[in-house]
Amino acid sequence: MNTLNNGIKVSVRKGVVDMLPLSLAVLPWGILFGSIAVQRGFSWLEAQMFSAIIFGGAVQIVTVELIADNASLLTVLFTAFVISSRHFLYGLALREKLSPKPLRWRLGLGFLLTDELFALSGHRRAYQSKLRLIYALAAGGSFYLAWNLWTFIGIVAGASLPDLTELGLDFAIAATFIALVVPEIKTLHTLAAVITAAVFSLIFSLWEFELGLVVAALLAMTAGFTVQQLRRAA
Repeated sequence: MNTLNNGIKVSVRKGVVDMLPLSLAVLPWGILFGSIAVQRGFSWLEAQMFSAIIFGGAVQIVTVELIADNASLLTVLFTAFVISSRHFLYGLALREKLSPKPLRWRLGLGFLLTDELFALSGHRRAYQSKLRLIYALAAGGSFYLAWNLWTFIGIVAGASLPDLTELGLDFAIAATFIALVVPEIKTLHTLAAVITAAVFSLIFSLWEFELGLVVAALLAMTAGFTVQQLRRAA
C-alpha cells in the first residue's frame, strides 16, 4: 500500500511539474481573457464561469468578442465549433489508449484535454497504467486551476486598469502554440504540415478570409499526409 501511495504522489508531482512551464506560459493569455470579459460588459462571475466550464482560451476570447458585438447565436456557436474542432482530432488520436478505460477516466481526461495536455501525451505508454492516468489527471488538473487563477487575476485587473489589449498580451497565444508545435517537428511530413499552415494562415489573414484558419489547417493536413505517402512509396 505504501508503495502504491508513493507511486501516486510521484505521479501527481511529476504531472504538475511537467505542466508548470505551460501553466506559466498562458498567464498573460488568461489575464487577457479575464480583462476583456469584464471590459466587454460581463460580470466577474460570468467571466470566471467561461474559464470554469468552457476551458479553452481561444474560443473564450472569440466568443466574448462576438457576444459583445451582438453576433447571432448561430454565428457564435458555429465559430466556437470551428475553433474547438481540433479537440475532436485530439480525441481520435488518443482513442485507442483511452477507449478501454472506465468512463470516469474518459470523462475527466476528455474535459482536461487541452492543447497543452495533448502535447504531453506523445509518449507511447501514455495513459497505459493507473499511475500514468493519474499523471495525466494531475497535469491537466493543475493547468485547469492555473487557467482559472489567471482568469481571476485578469478580472480584477480589468476592473481597475485600462484596456490590457493595448499591452500586446495577445502575443501569448501565438507564443504558447509555437512552444507546443516546434518540439514536435521531428519528421519531414510534420515539417511540411507546419510550413503549409504558417504560410496559408498568413496569406488568408492578409486577405481577411474569415475561414482562413480552418482552410489553412486542412491544407496543412493534406500536405503532411501527401509527403508521408510519397516517402512511403519511395
